[in-house]
Formats: sequence, C-alpha cells, structure tokens
Amino acid sequence: MSTALQPKPRIIGQKSRICIVASKYNEQFTNALVENAVAALGELIPLAKIDLIRVPGAFEIPVAVASVLNRKEANCVIALGLVIRGGTQHADLITGSVTNALQDLAVKHLTPIIHEVLLVEDEKQAYVRCIGANMNRGREAAKAAAGMMDVFSELDKSMSKSTYKPFSQQDAKS
Repeated sequence: MSTALQPKPRIIGQKSRICIVASKYNEQFTNALVENAVAALGELIPLAKIDLIRVPGAFEIPVAVASVLNRKEANCVIALGLVIRGGTQHADLITGSVTNALQDLAVKHLTPIIHEVLLVEDEKQAYVRCIGANMNRGREAAKAAAGMMDVFSELDKSMSKSTYKPFSQQDAKS
C-alpha cells in the first residue's frame, strides 16, 4: 500500500475534474472499486467534480477514456475494472491491450490516467484488492490521482506552457 502521499485534503481547485471510467463486468468487485475510489477522492480532493462513466467490460475502457480526453475537460482519469484469469489466454490479451492503450492515451494527451484494471487469479484475490481494506485498489487509485494532479499543478506553476513543446514523431526525424 502506498504511503508516499499525505492523507490530508488537497485544495487543488474548484475546477478540478476527475473522470472514473469503470467496467460493469464482475459487478460486485467493480462497484466496490468505484465506491472506494469515490470515497477516497472525497477525502483527498473535496472540491473536485467527479464524473462516472460505466462501460460493459474492461476492453471498452480505453475507447471511453479516449472520448473523455478528447473533450479536454478532465484533469485526471481513473480506469477501473477487474478481469479474472480463466483457463485460456483471453484475460492476458484483454488486460495487455487495455494497459497499452491507456499508456498511449496518457502520453498522447498529457493527462494522467490511473490504471487499475486488475487481472487476478480468482475471486479471493479480487475480494482482497477490491473490497478488502488492506490492499484496496480503489483507494490506491484515488491516492495516485491526487498525487498526479499535484504533480501537474506544480508543473503548471513552475514551467511556462508557451515554451513547452511536446516531443513528437517529427522531432525524432530531425
């Protein structure tokens, strides 16, 4: 469990907006992830507006995140889902695809995406990570979101946006 962030409320700003994109699949566990993330965000960033978008399954999370990012209104996105490994490689393929897509979106849009689309072996592991108190990934997602919003707030204060030029493929050719 992360202990790097102080458990105090942050006054990041009234205009802070966090979007949670969560899978409906494995509903008992994903509902718990959402509830824990929202509760922790309320403690950590009490003034933030929190939007919740539910999608059918983990595979649909990246396209919903992309739509949110294209609207340029969210300061941070939290992706929540749970995939239970079965007897085939399907779970690994889904979660690998989701991971790569979320990372690509975060870098492309320069917006933090907190990735808590979990791959677990069984319902016991799911319970520990989604419902239990000691290793709750919903609460951890909220802490990571607050931390990244702090980082981006500090970057905005200390670095001029007018001189910042993101790295692009064109730069690589030069």
